[in-house]
Amino acid sequence: MRRIMLLVALAASLVIAVAGAPAVAAAGLSLALVEDGFASPLYVTNAGDARLFVVERGGRIKIVNGGTFLDLSALVSQDGGERGLLGLAFHPGYATNGLFYVDYVRAGDGASVIAEYHVSAGDPDLADAASARIVLTVAQPYGNHNGGWLGFKGANLYIGLGDGGDAGDPGKRAQNKKVLLGKILRINPLDPDGPGGRSYSIPAGNPYVGRAARDEIWSYGLRNPWRCSFDDATGKLWCGDVGQYKFEEIDRVKSGKATNFGWRLLEGRHYYKYPHRTSGNLCTKGCKKLPIAEYAHTAFGGGNCSVTGGYVSRRPGAQLAGQYVFGDYCSGRIWMIPATFPAGGVLPAPALDTSYKISSFGQGSDGRLYVVDLNGGVYLIDQS
Repeated sequence: MRRIMLLVALAASLVIAVAGAPAVAAAGLSLALVEDGFASPLYVTNAGDARLFVVERGGRIKIVNGGTFLDLSALVSQDGGERGLLGLAFHPGYATNGLFYVDYVRAGDGASVIAEYHVSAGDPDLADAASARIVLTVAQPYGNHNGGWLGFKGANLYIGLGDGGDAGDPGKRAQNKKVLLGKILRINPLDPDGPGGRSYSIPAGNPYVGRAARDEIWSYGLRNPWRCSFDDATGKLWCGDVGQYKFEEIDRVKSGKATNFGWRLLEGRHYYKYPHRTSGNLCTKGCKKLPIAEYAHTAFGGGNCSVTGGYVSRRPGAQLAGQYVFGDYCSGRIWMIPATFPAGGVLPAPALDTSYKISSFGQGSDGRLYVVDLNGGVYLIDQS
């Protein structure tokens, strides 16, 4: 997510009437408006039931066609840029334990905070704002590249953190396994008895336990993993990692792999030359884990700038079944590729060409996929 938040003010001044914004379909796909009027929405997800929850950058979580579920606006940085309330994940046992987790950039010091909340005992459409428990806090050296994705696989919570910001990862944090920035973390948030008073424990099998590294790290070498997801059928993790100046990438990795995705040594499949440009040469040696797919900012007519990772559809009978769907924030293009897409494969033409500022994708409990427009709308991707 490079520029997504930096362009909020500009996007607001150029806002399109959401309900009428065009989406030119290919491959028989189309988008249908679910609800508009949200304030800079960044994510949509479900709690295991029919409801959809929308994360607004300013700190509120809204229920589609409902009210406000939780208001954290007093805690969340309102400085603009790439800060705000960035992520939301409901625990797999939410129906019985009522627990969910948020990722926000804290007002004042700009730190990334992972916090646990509980649904209200008397109202399933209202969270208990007083139930907050801070799980993890990570200092941020700059105001951008905060990541923000949260996701559960079983009892373990995965956390996407960017490299800490500025251009080119000047602190070399993404490759430094002694810091948490530029990583995917894996923790068990329901076990607050970790060593040193940690409010979480380290799952068995985390690859760097007992080594000269942070135990929380599951994968590293990421610039800004803005949106990720697990394939429900295979367990593989898919991430859209936002590039620097020339290339955007989609990463895919099997669960449990100690994976180095290459940043800042690589941008996409290309060598990266610090501080501000790529050589343009394809990597042939020391390539780490190359992305499954990449695209240039100039590709497909240009205007690309920031990949927004999506989901593999596993809804039975749907046109998108077995396809990974993702997009680009600036160009509004949406692609779909098979979940079996070969590493190094040539990305096909976009399946949809929209005018939306695609800040996120989401999935309902029924497997339907959604796309979020920063201008305020949530749309269903027609899978009939």
